[in-house]
Order: sequence, then structure tokens, then C-alpha cells
Amino acid sequence: MNKNLTERTKKLTIMAMLCALAYIAVVVIHFPLVPAVPFLEYEPKDVIIVIGGFLFGPLSAACIAVIVSFIELITISSTGIIGLIMNILSTVAFVCPAAWAYRKNHTMSGAITGLISGTILLTAVMVLWNYLITPIYMGYPREAVVELLIPAFIPFNLLKGAINTALTLLIYKPLVTTLRKSGLLETSSSNGSSVRQFHVGISLIAVLVLITCILFVLVLQGKL
Repeated sequence: MNKNLTERTKKLTIMAMLCALAYIAVVVIHFPLVPAVPFLEYEPKDVIIVIGGFLFGPLSAACIAVIVSFIELITISSTGIIGLIMNILSTVAFVCPAAWAYRKNHTMSGAITGLISGTILLTAVMVLWNYLITPIYMGYPREAVVELLIPAFIPFNLLKGAINTALTLLIYKPLVTTLRKSGLLETSSSNGSSVRQFHVGISLIAVLVLITCILFVLVLQGKL
């Protein structure tokens, strides 16, 4: 009983830390990726939240996403309820498929499959919801929004997902190692094996993906 209570306390502590880190990520880092849609800004909070999903599952990731989005709503957001809904939809569409796939296949291939699936679902969901909501929220004619889908909304969400995937692969192992050394996360044979698979080769691939995304953004912005 005491052990279960201790484990639950540790889990809640880690989730609270992840909420705080995700919120800080939003406050400190946010910038537009595609010049055509400057109101769509990238922030790396989904990286922190999907790591929470890898640790505790898709439901926990969804809970962190909702909590962080509500904190944004009452502190820094100027987009109101619509912004809250879009925030939650965007994050959940990415982190939940990734966390679910990783839980089903607790390996590197499971993580990568989940992250790619999350990127695809994120893009599909946000294209649909931007088509439905943007004309109401921004006052754009729906025809104008349709014209922006391929040159703006789709590239933005694909870039966002790719950057999130690369950063997750780079950050996951160091963060989990730190949590284990602090005693907040138990060391298990399955988790230890899966963490060790985040090796140098995958890190190099993640760096290459990240550099490619950065160069592509610079090209879109006319800086290269």
C-alpha cells in the first residue's frame, strides 16, 4: 500500500514537473515557421508532453496537455477559448498516438513509429480544424483558408511534427536518466533496454532532421 502510494506520488511529481517545463517552453520559445501564417507559432512544449506520454501512457499525456493549455489560457494566451481548443487538439493529436504506439511496442522502432504517426495525425487534424475555425476566428473568407492549406497549414504542421520528433529523440534519454538518478523514476529492465536504444546513430539522425527543418524554415522565410 505504502509502495503504491509512493509510486503514485512520484508519478504526480514528475507530471507536475513536465507541466512546468512545457509551460516554460511556451513562454520562452515561440516563433512562426511559415511566413504565410505568422499567427501559427511553433513552441516545443509537445516535446516535453510526449516524453510524459512515453513514461506514463497516452492518458497521462492528454492530461498534461489539457493542464498546460488551461494555464496558457489564464496567463499568456490572447486567443481565448478557440485558442484553448486548438491548443489541446494540436497537442493531443501528436502526443497520444506516439505514446500509444510506444506503449504497445516499447522499443526504438515503436517510438519512431509513434512519433511519425503523431505527426501525420497532427497534420490531418489541424488542416481540418483550421479549415473550420480559422474563417470564424481570423475573419478570413473560407476560400482564402483553402488556398493556404497546401502552401501554409500543411507545411507548418509537418515541420512542427518533424522538429518535435527530432527533439524528442535527442532529449528523451538525458531526461529519463536524470529522473532515474534523482530517484523519481524506477529503473526497470524493459525501460532500461528501451532507453539504451536511443543511441548515437539515432541522435545523429535526429540532428540531421532538425538541421534540415531549420534550413527549410530559413528558405521559406527567404533568408537562404
